Amino acid sequence: MAEEMRGGCQCGRVRYTATVHDDEAYLCHCRMCQRATGGVSIAFKNVKKADVRWEREPERYASSPIARRGFCYQCGTPLTFEFPDSENMDLTVGSFDAPDRFRPVHHFGVESMHEQWLDTTGLTRYRTDENPNVVKRWMDKVGKLPD
Repeated sequence: MAEEMRGGCQCGRVRYTATVHDDEAYLCHCRMCQRATGGVSIAFKNVKKADVRWEREPERYASSPIARRGFCYQCGTPLTFEFPDSENMDLTVGSFDAPDRFRPVHHFGVESMHEQWLDTTGLTRYRTDENPNVVKRWMDKVGKLPD
């Protein structure tokens, strides 16, 4: 079923509405995505370019001779990956207002996958509000914890 979903960058300067037709997403582990995000992988939702409406277009960087990446120059949030000659594009799952709507269905770029980062279920977990130093910083600056 088609559903309109909103998203955007961390500072709110770049916002979009995308029509999504399912809950399928994927994790990319390629070295280019690792370098572009500073992470070990990135979660993407593939959509038709025609199904994305931008309130403000992101800046785009030609990250290779065959692809470009959309981002907000103000806060640095990675927003897209796309081949200019394709009718599809990827939106970063984390940039959606409701990223929990999606589920990973496959891995891509597995030649660069870091297996030790995939199953972290046995690691100790900490909530933001359990760290008094972080809580104090947020409370002193804005009077509340972030969403």
